[in-house]
Formats: sequence, structure tokens, C-alpha cells
Amino acid sequence: MLKTDAKIIYDTYFSYGWHPQMETYENYYKEQEAGTRFVFIAEFEGDVAGLCTLLLKPSEGPWLDTNWPEIEDLCVFFSVHKKGIGTKLLDAAEKEASNVADHVFLAVGVHSGYGPAQRMYVSRGYNFDGSGVWYKGKQLGQYEPCCNDDDLLLYMAKKL
Repeated sequence: MLKTDAKIIYDTYFSYGWHPQMETYENYYKEQEAGTRFVFIAEFEGDVAGLCTLLLKPSEGPWLDTNWPEIEDLCVFFSVHKKGIGTKLLDAAEKEASNVADHVFLAVGVHSGYGPAQRMYVSRGYNFDGSGVWYKGKQLGQYEPCCNDDDLLLYMAKKL
């Protein structure tokens, strides 16, 4: 990731009507420079086309005691969907994860916008952990209220 990629990512997400925080992408760059996160940037025809990050020491989720890295924020820009970019980003993240652990995990949203990602993760050998739904960083208890937003997640892991 280049420092200037943060603004490109922010602007693209904002153009989709999403609610990005510029600080998130600036922090990705800082964490990359500090060696706590890998940030993989895809390019297509010379332009940024998506990203995927690998957090080496996750702070939440069902596998905190395992020291497994977490894949976060896989996104391919809409204009370049169906070109294999997501697969290449995941390949890069999984390869790097294999240098530090024998498993990798991720969280995927449950609303329909995450449908393609859900299918891709299953087809790549990721399995649900069985801990149920998580919301805003915590395991959601049965019958607890939540909102079907980007913070409503299921965790999956894969043996590398």
C-alpha cells in the first residue's frame, strides 16, 4: 500500500454510498509500516482496483488464543468485478499468513451484499467456527437485538 492509496479507497467507497472513515485507511498504512498488518492493493490497468489486509494480531473473534492471523477488508471495486482480482488478493493474504501460522481466519457479513464473498470463502475451504453470529465485536447471544449491518458477522477459518 502506498500512502496515497488511502484517499483512493476512501473516495471509491464513498462513491458507492457507503460510510467509510478516512482514518481507517490511513491507519492501514501506518500499521503496514509498523509491521502489524499487511495491506495488499490490487491494480487493474494501472488503477487501484481493490484491497485485502492481513492483521497479524487480531483483537477480537473466536480464535484469539490461537495466534492465527485474520484476513480483513477484502474488497474489489465494482468496476472490475468478475476478473479474478478477489481470488488473487486472497491468494496473497493466505500465502503471507502461511509464513506465521497453519490457519487463517476471517469474518464475513451476513447481509446479501456479502453473498458473493460468502460463496467464495466456502469454495476456498473456509469453514464456519460454530460460534454463531457476532455483532460489534462480541458474540451475540440468542434472541439479543442487532442490526443487519456491516457489523453483523460470522467467523470462518481455513487450514493452510
